Amino acid sequence: MSEVTAAERRSRLKNSENIFINCSNHPSAAWGDEQRRKAEVYGKIMDLPFPEVDPAWTAGRVREEAERVYREIVSLHPVAVMCQGEFTFTYALVSRLKEKGFTVLAACSRRRVEEISDETGSTQKKVIFTFEGFREY
Repeated sequence: MSEVTAAERRSRLKNSENIFINCSNHPSAAWGDEQRRKAEVYGKIMDLPFPEVDPAWTAGRVREEAERVYREIVSLHPVAVMCQGEFTFTYALVSRLKEKGFTVLAACSRRRVEEISDETGSTQKKVIFTFEGFREY
């Protein structure tokens, strides 16, 4: 599947008034109804995949990539941006967006862990995340 370019995203949303950008590795198509509904309060959801952040990058390289994504987001004129991913990149991007007055959000989930033991004594952990809402940075 090919990636959608920034220009294609802009042209698709030209007539939209409000945009909610999902900048994460969790496509909105996989979200539950509740999360989708709460995001749509802000506007039409647009997925902007969180970039692959190489662990070998310097802090300067992370900031450069965050600036590139920042410029792409600004060009789309969103009402709100959900940003979640690699911590140093998220910090750089969220800081830049907040400087310019954007509403930047994180998804909040309840984490439930179930331990399942089988007849051999092996135990597996099953983690279930339930979306609870958005929290502003």
